Amino acid sequence: MSHEFPTRAENYSQWYQDLVIKADLAENSAVRGCMVIKPYGYAIWEKMQAVLDQMFKDTGHVNAYFPLFIPKSFFSKEASHVEGFAKECAVVTHYRLKNAEDGSGVVVDPEARLEEELIVRPTSETIIWNTYRGWIQSYRDLPILVNQWANVVRWEMRTRLFLRTAEFLWQEGHTAHATAEEAIIETEKMLDVYAEFAEQYLALPVIKGVKTPNERFAGALETYCIEAMMQDGKALQAGTSHFLGQNFAKAFEVKFTNKEGKQDYVWATSWGVSTRLMGALIMAHSDDDGLVLPPKLAPVQVVIVPIYKTDEQLKAISAVADQLAAEFKAKGIRVKYDDRDTHKPGWKFNEYEFKGVPVRIAIGPRDLENGTAEVARRDTKEKSSMQITDLTLKVEHLLEQIQDNLYRKALTQQEERTYRVDSWEEFETKLDAGGFLYAHWDGTPETEQAIKDKTKATIRCIPLNNKTEEGKCILTGKPSKQRVLFARAY
Repeated sequence: MSHEFPTRAENYSQWYQDLVIKADLAENSAVRGCMVIKPYGYAIWEKMQAVLDQMFKDTGHVNAYFPLFIPKSFFSKEASHVEGFAKECAVVTHYRLKNAEDGSGVVVDPEARLEEELIVRPTSETIIWNTYRGWIQSYRDLPILVNQWANVVRWEMRTRLFLRTAEFLWQEGHTAHATAEEAIIETEKMLDVYAEFAEQYLALPVIKGVKTPNERFAGALETYCIEAMMQDGKALQAGTSHFLGQNFAKAFEVKFTNKEGKQDYVWATSWGVSTRLMGALIMAHSDDDGLVLPPKLAPVQVVIVPIYKTDEQLKAISAVADQLAAEFKAKGIRVKYDDRDTHKPGWKFNEYEFKGVPVRIAIGPRDLENGTAEVARRDTKEKSSMQITDLTLKVEHLLEQIQDNLYRKALTQQEERTYRVDSWEEFETKLDAGGFLYAHWDGTPETEQAIKDKTKATIRCIPLNNKTEEGKCILTGKPSKQRVLFARAY
């Protein structure tokens, strides 16, 4: 089968869009700006979800669920929060339709106007902190470590599958603490969880840091983030964790009696990752022949394809393949034996390569005679003949090698395209070539905005454990104490 689409070098953006659609991950829906996540794409998301969910539970968190609708008045309680989200809110004003009197279709019933309009959840801090007020009276009720898996709506006009859609899936953690120290420890711990997930499962190296005030989450005192580099040298924010201080507790009057018997406001955090991690996965590893999936997140890790001419041959191959599949399953390896007679082996090879299945095993009559199988790995396209007797063990190791290789390849690319720049000319030149730039900035939001307006580059983060060094801001020449990470981003 042929999958005609541009190479990464020709048109990276189009390559990405086409790949998402042709690999059956997602498609645009009848609702503008929203996507349909197809079964193959959703299977990858489910793998991510399962791993993250366990990581959250291992760090003491529990899942709950809060309403999709948020009273509009809740938003006006935290001023910077409403300002941050005002432009992308979807608002419910009525609760009933009726047939038009002229028979032209269905209209909103003007008599069914809501007393208070409802916002379709863009994020849940307000509804959750309003709820926590009833849960928290004393320090004995703390900490609350809650996560929810949900969908959110942010009315985006310029959308791109997985990376930016009006509705998307995510998880959002919302925790409540007795002290600022505890809340900051929680915020940093969750950033570490995200970084570990990105590196161990997505095979994606990330830079941990804090956002500048300009880039901070609306309503947060500090936003921590992980930033990853895509193959075109652009950055992608792959997860955020926010220290919210007492802002939401004050807005919703969430107080508790502390150990000294005094009343105090609760300290808060929130943290989340979304289906844009699917975009990160695709853009970080895939190639001009289709998807490349890290084995840990691939819905199918190993596919077995029989090559035969007669029913007798198929029967003999199937006996061996079924045995192999059982051995793989016993090791917890996700395997598929594709013995469909509706497609030729060559078509199947192309299809599984395009869909990023990490390991492909082909078995034909000659292989049966020799007790071997042809094993192809998706990441390097290398093929080798292996003995069937210890094949499951070898493939198990091969999957680990592929996972490791994808991470190392992404790390090498990140290192090779990370630069320290000291002049404005160098900054612009390197930026156009794509990459991460460490440069001095005078620390003012005005300069940060001016650089963004001139170049579309943003400060992705101030890296954690950043070294201090004297320097001059690349734009204004004013003194600076440290370099920060600039890049163009998705």
